[in-house]
Formats: sequence, C-alpha cells, structure tokens
Amino acid sequence: MMDVDRRDFLKASTVGAFAGQLAASPLFPGFATRKVETSGATINVVHGGSGPPLLLIHGYPQTHVEWHQIAGRLAERFTVVMTDLRGYGDSSKPPDGENHANYSKRAMALDHVEVMRALGFDRFAVAGHDRGARVTWRLAVEHPDHVVRAAILDIVPLPYSMVSREFAEQYFHWFFLIQPAPFPETLIGNSAEYYLRSRFLRPGAGTSAMRSEAVAEYVRCFKDPATIHATCEDYRAGATIDIAHADETRDRKVTCPLLVLWGARGTVGRLYDVMKIWREHATDVRGKGLPAGHFLPEEVPDRTLAELLAFFPSA
Repeated sequence: MMDVDRRDFLKASTVGAFAGQLAASPLFPGFATRKVETSGATINVVHGGSGPPLLLIHGYPQTHVEWHQIAGRLAERFTVVMTDLRGYGDSSKPPDGENHANYSKRAMALDHVEVMRALGFDRFAVAGHDRGARVTWRLAVEHPDHVVRAAILDIVPLPYSMVSREFAEQYFHWFFLIQPAPFPETLIGNSAEYYLRSRFLRPGAGTSAMRSEAVAEYVRCFKDPATIHATCEDYRAGATIDIAHADETRDRKVTCPLLVLWGARGTVGRLYDVMKIWREHATDVRGKGLPAGHFLPEEVPDRTLAELLAFFPSA
C-alpha cells in the first residue's frame, strides 16, 4: 500500500468520517458530497471509492467537475477526494484579506490539509491541475509531512519571472485578472458565459472533447458575481503574496516523489523545458508531455488516467 498510515485508512472507512454526506451530481455516480469547514473557508468536497487517499484539485475557471472522466476509474483503487477551491464552485468566497492573503496558495493548501484531516487522512497523495497544481506545489513544499506523492499538471513554477510575448498572448488573463477591482469583474460580468467559454476555445486549448454537461456546470458556478471576484483574487494573489511566499521558501524543494504532466501542444509544452525547470524545484521528479493542450483530464482522460495510475501505487 502507498505510504499512508494504516490507521488513517481505516478511519476513512468509518461512517463518522463521512457524516453529513449527500449524493453527488450525475457526473459522479456513486460519489457523495459534503461541506467541510476549514479555518478560513467552507470547502465543497466530493468523494468516493476505497483504498489509499488521493486528493484531486482543479484549475481555473473550473471546479471539481474537471475530473469527471477519470474519477470513477480512480475510485476503483483509491479513496478519491475532490474539492472546489475556496472562491470556486460551491465552496465559500472569503473576504480578500490583506494583500489578497485569503486567496494565497498557502491559504488554499491549508484548506486541503484540513479537509483531508476532517475525512480521517493525515497523509495522502495529491494531483492538481492549473491553479490546483500551484496549490499542490505549496502543499508539497509547506506540508511535506502530509503529502506522500504529488502530481502536477500543466504548470511551471514562477511564470511571471519568465514572461515572453507568446506567454502574454496566450495567458493574457494573467495580466487582466490582476487589475484592481472592479475593473475585470465588471467586464467579465457583462458576459460571464462568453468569457468563460472563451477560456476553453483559445488556441492550443484543445477542448473540443469537453462534455456539454461539464461546461454547463462551469457556467452555473462562474456566473455568480462572487465567484468572478474570488477568482480574480486568486490571480491577484498569484501576482503578489504568492510570489512573496515562494521567495520565503525558495530553498525548499519538493522532496516527495513528483510526477509532472503537460500538454505538448499547449503553451507550457511549447514555451518551456518543463523537466529542466521542475528539476530545479524538486529532488525526485519524472514526467512527460501528453498529446493535448491545457485541459489534460478532459482532453486526454485515458492517457492522464494511465499516467496517474502508474505513478500512484494502490497496493
């Protein structure tokens, strides 16, 4: 079994660990949902399966729904726990905090330690995509005693330090969303669904395989003005306090086994030597590009699943 305390695994199978649960959406048959109060937010959690704990964290502008094509098959081997990041989906939208601190990846990482503890898991594996991958990086760096293995999908660390014209063209939202409120919120709010869909249709995204029911769920959540503001705060934190936190921990590397996956046709795969960069930030790293754009779990679910199953041992 994966390096998880046996007592943690047994605790997670008890009724008490999953008290207050409700049936999840039709996209996740056999899964349950509950709200978990953390020290800074109320996190929407969807969970199911049995076996060692595996936490999945989504990216922008999505929700836990991005894992719907692979979660069921992962649940055959793992206790799968999916969350909506604070500010996203059906999780709460805390006040901004000083210097956007309440949307820092440090705060989001702590949410996930507390969520997993509430479910009976002190040590767990984690996979994150996009913004969720940045939370995964913070988890592995700042909470190494809790993370046994980590997978990071389609990011490199500290992208503001490597800006190019092509980066700005493809990731213009990194500069748009960080503008002072309510400028981006107002423009997005005037046609939230159009803006959301534009993120999925940008060149290299490769999202023609996205299922309409998943996109409908993203639209439902994103149209909330509180979500629009909170997700802008996520990016404002990324341009300010997250950089300060990364500088504070610049001498700490990810020490658990790390898997890095990226879309070979996407911006990350085209602009960066991904493995070279991650080897500067981790001591035990392996990875590869997949034939996709940015949204790996939805564009190439079978390939993504195969890589995760090969990396996260279930027995």
